[in-house]
Amino acid sequence: MAKMIKTKYGYATPQEAEMDARLDKWYKDKKRRAKQHGAFSLEKKRRKQHAKDKKMPLS
Repeated sequence: MAKMIKTKYGYATPQEAEMDARLDKWYKDKKRRAKQHGAFSLEKKRRKQHAKDKKMPLS
């Protein structure tokens, strides 16, 4: 039987502990990158309307 290691998720084998650490690191990085790009901002971003997108009035 493999030696059990105490992690923040409980006791796990060394391979499971390494896997948990990699997932935690990946999730933390993903969350940081999303925050940098404003994925979680509550304010709506306004895009400028380009002339080609504007509808011409019918007269």
